Amino acid sequence: MRKSLFMSEEDSGHSADRDPSGDAASSAWADESLLEIGTQLAELARSQHRLQSLLAAMLSISRDLDLPAVLRRIVESAVDLVDARYGALGVLDEEGRHLVRFIPVGLPPAKKEELAASAGFPRGEGLLGHLIRHPEPLRVADIAAHPSSAGFPAGHPPMRTLLGASIRVHQRVYGNLYLTDRRDGQAFDEKDESVLVALAGAAGVAIENARLFHQVRTSAEHFQRLLLPSLPDLDPFTTAAVYRPANEPGHLGGDWYDALLLPDGAPAVVIGDVAGHDPAAAAAMSQTRSMLRALLYDRLTPPDAILAQLDRTLHTLACPPVTTTCLARIEPHRDGWQLRWSTAGHLPPLLLAPDGTPSYLEAEPDLPLGVDTTQGRHTHTHPLPAGSTLVLFTDGLVEHHERPLDAGLTALAERAGRHAYQPLARLVRTIARHHPGDGRDDIAIIALRVPGDRRQ
Repeated sequence: MRKSLFMSEEDSGHSADRDPSGDAASSAWADESLLEIGTQLAELARSQHRLQSLLAAMLSISRDLDLPAVLRRIVESAVDLVDARYGALGVLDEEGRHLVRFIPVGLPPAKKEELAASAGFPRGEGLLGHLIRHPEPLRVADIAAHPSSAGFPAGHPPMRTLLGASIRVHQRVYGNLYLTDRRDGQAFDEKDESVLVALAGAAGVAIENARLFHQVRTSAEHFQRLLLPSLPDLDPFTTAAVYRPANEPGHLGGDWYDALLLPDGAPAVVIGDVAGHDPAAAAAMSQTRSMLRALLYDRLTPPDAILAQLDRTLHTLACPPVTTTCLARIEPHRDGWQLRWSTAGHLPPLLLAPDGTPSYLEAEPDLPLGVDTTQGRHTHTHPLPAGSTLVLFTDGLVEHHERPLDAGLTALAERAGRHAYQPLARLVRTIARHHPGDGRDDIAIIALRVPGDRRQ
């Protein structure tokens, strides 16, 4: 029977002569090939992991808009990506000659404090100065042997290898990233350098974004403050106010406060919030506050009548702004004082008794301004004991998207009560600084303290 062309010698029942050394060579070659493939796959996995880590680091540093936090996050990301023991970011002066800021990572806090006390932070000498003068990526296998090395101050931890890269913002060198000593003891390689250079590029963008955020926020806050009044002397009453912008960049809100002495001698205080977070809201706030001032001086009527007329006036505008507000007058009453107030959709006033006990002056709020002029408005009355404190505030102080409003109001009352003994200006700053809100909205606070107590 003829053998099939596809049948092997073994299949046909006959064994061909074999060379054992050939089998061994083939087996060794296969082992080497498998080992090489395994090495390549492991290297590919490491590269993919490093790439993913690099992308994650870039996203991480771009999320934060607070410059000090961005700078520290950049150094921490660089240390993690290259697995270095130590890292630092040096920020250059305007001339690009010396370091004006140095952010180290990896040093124990005690060692960092010791070095700062004995030698101060580096000014950009030695290898750091070399990178300032030659802003190109720098890899050094032996720091002590480099011609530019200037040594380390006493007590500085030993460092052998260095990797540096410049951070540029709009083609200007903003600063430098420094890494020393890989944890595996090896010198920094080209892949480490590529990763650090890529991170430095992303860092430049993140730094510029943080700087722009700061500039825009500062400008917006300055503009907003220009729209708010300086508080007049309402002797014998003490007044204090504070404004805090929202955390959003360029945020312009409609929050405002005001205080004035009326022609009949009664002091008035007001808090308000125009809906919106843009220049239109800020402009509407300024309009509304000016109209209210004019009405207060012109008409010595109860607060509800003032707000009713203000609402009718606002409705003559093409787009009447929706506004919440609380207007209060303090009037003599028997041997003391009483509060008369009207609320247009606003949160209730907070009253701190002379002993600091907090309570909200609850009353059914009327509709916000700009909604419906046919609905009635009401004035409420409450005694103001000597030494008590009245606090009016906007909702940004207490609103938090993860908690009910009542929780914020309770937290505010508790904190205000604990600090009621403070001088009034310090009290409003304390309330604003430790507010229970989430920071997404502006905060305005105005407080008035009734005479009859030593506190100011």
